[in-house]
Parts: sequence; C-alpha cells; structure tokens
Amino acid sequence: MYVFVLARIDPICPTFAPFVFTVLGLTLYRQLEFLYDNIEPLLDFDWASTEPLKLRPFKPKYHLSMALENLNMSELVLMDKNYLERLRIRRKLLENEPTTVVCASETIGPAVSELYTWITRTYLPQRYPSMFNFIDQPDSKGLTPLLRNLVTNETLPTTGLSTTDALRTLGAHVDEDFLLLLPSPSTSTAATTAVEKPDRPSYRLEGFVNCFPSGFDTRAKFGRTLAAIHAPVPGYAAKLERSMDRFFAALPAGRFVKRHNWSLTTSAELFSLGGYHLYAGEDGLDEVETQKREKVDVEKCVLRCERQTLHRLRESGAVVFAFKTYVYPLKGVKEEGNGEALAQAIEGLGRGSVPEIEFYKRAVVWGEDVKAYLRS
Repeated sequence: MYVFVLARIDPICPTFAPFVFTVLGLTLYRQLEFLYDNIEPLLDFDWASTEPLKLRPFKPKYHLSMALENLNMSELVLMDKNYLERLRIRRKLLENEPTTVVCASETIGPAVSELYTWITRTYLPQRYPSMFNFIDQPDSKGLTPLLRNLVTNETLPTTGLSTTDALRTLGAHVDEDFLLLLPSPSTSTAATTAVEKPDRPSYRLEGFVNCFPSGFDTRAKFGRTLAAIHAPVPGYAAKLERSMDRFFAALPAGRFVKRHNWSLTTSAELFSLGGYHLYAGEDGLDEVETQKREKVDVEKCVLRCERQTLHRLRESGAVVFAFKTYVYPLKGVKEEGNGEALAQAIEGLGRGSVPEIEFYKRAVVWGEDVKAYLRS
C-alpha cells in the first residue's frame, strides 16, 4: 500500500500537519464510482413481450443455507410483461396500506436518499432506456432533471423527496421490494429482545417498502436485528445466524449477490400478512388439526418464489436486501414436467438438515393433497 504524506507549514508557528491518502483507497473509490455509474443498457428491450423469470429452485431435500451467487450489478432489477399489472397492485397497497408497506427510522434517511437517487438517476435510465429517460424542468435554480416513466407517462423527481416519499415512489415504479439495514447499535427505538445479542455485531432493519410480504407483517420486523427477524425460522440460530452476521458485516460495496427461495402457498395473493407459516407449540398443533379438516383447493395453490439480492450502498454503508416475487400456478408446473420433482421436494422438506421446516412451511396441512395432484 502506497501512502502520500503532505506537509503544511504555518507561516507564524511552523508545524508539520500530515494528511494521509492511500492510493489503494482512492483507486478503489474511483473504481466503485465507475462501476455504479456505468450500467449495461438493454437497448432493444421490450418489457411487454418479456416473459417473467421461471424459477425452479426446489431440490429433493431441503437444506437451510444462504446459497448465494454473485450477481452482475446491471441485472439488479428485472422487468417483464407483468410490470403494469404489478404497479397497479403495488399502488393500491401504497394507498390502502400506507403504514404497513412503508416504514423508516430517522437514521435511514441518508441511505434511502442514496438508493433512490442511484436507482432513478443512474440505474433505470441506463439499464432500461426504452422505459425511462430524463427530461429537464426549468426552475429558479436552472434546469432540474426529472425521470420520465415512458410506460406510465409519469415524471418523478430524482432528488429532494422525504425518506418515506422516496420509498413510496420506488414502490410505485419498480416491481421490487426494498429493505434497508444498518449495523447495530442504531438509534432505533425498537426494544431489544432476548434473541438479540448486543455483544455480536448485527444488522437492523431500519427502513422498507415491502408490498409483497410472504406471510408476515414487516412492521413487526422493523427495528429488529437479523437474529430477531429470523427467530421463528427453525434452525436459523444454529445453522445460519453467525454466517449471516459475518457476511453482512464483510460484504463490500460493489459486490452484488443473489439467491432464490421457494414455498407453496394456498393462495396467489401477493400481499399476505399471515397464514403461510406454522409455529411450534400447542397452538400450532391445534391449528394443524383445524386446517386439515378444511379442504385444500389445489387449483388455488401456487409455487411462490423470490429472487433475492443483497448489496451495500457505497456512501452510507447500508445493506439493501431486495426481492422480486414470482407466483406460478401448479397446473403450469405440472404441465412443464416438473410435477414429480416438486412432489419430491415437498417430501424433502422433512428430510433435510432442518426437518422442522416441513411444519413451519405448513406442508403438514397441504402436502398430501398437493403431492397427489402433482403426481396425478
């Protein structure tokens, strides 16, 4: 590592005042700046004819793991022919459930501003020039760049929004949910729970726009650490907690990663605050017996997958967890020839590294009916 030492001489009282700059650090910063500001464009992209991504991440045995893959930064946000319909659903939720789908702490403001500005001023217009471009609006200070959504024929500011308005605007124009985390301790007012370990560096959820929660209320996770957020997940504390904390702490700016998950739900509703999980204890067992008496409508069941991404913002240092939700009718999975593979994966929920996942994902309720359908 090369170090420059610059001397400053005071004319009255000569002193030696060193200023240290590392070439490596400066070079890295410029490389990151170039990387973040140069997104590979899809010049001939036609969103209206682009099929949604087809995810089939299920395996014969379920093993609880991070299963991360490196991601090209330019591929952070995906667009497809469902874009307008998804925006319609998202905007309805933003109107009808404003405090459920958007929340922010006082500390997350700079990170939200950084994410919003990068997405609107750099990422969207560079990646999807057929969907977004800039227009200049004259004002008292000169010309202010606005982002034009060519699909909805709307303009939106690229800076100057409040934290919650920035999150709401992202949620109204991008079919992606964003959750922002900062390292603990933070000034969040949320109480620390027994599963939160103040002696272990962790990350805390400080802001989000989440229109498509999969069976949980994001507000209940707000202000909590990764350990507390994932406390209900069987096996998380023993198998993932330490590695997750280490990964979040070590994730460098400029590295983007992705992973995929899957579940089977008895409804295709994208916005769900509950009903997709079971929890251990007498109440959970009683719920199983009650739900088993209810006929599972296999025609309404769907394979629900998320394409999840993680990256660190270069200025604020916040970690952004984002995901895009996909739902696939079981009929389509069966017709494409994956019926048996999915049936085996359902059986594999209870045969992997954390057998309790079968109960947690409610497979004890719908499993037999769904497997019979997939194999018929």
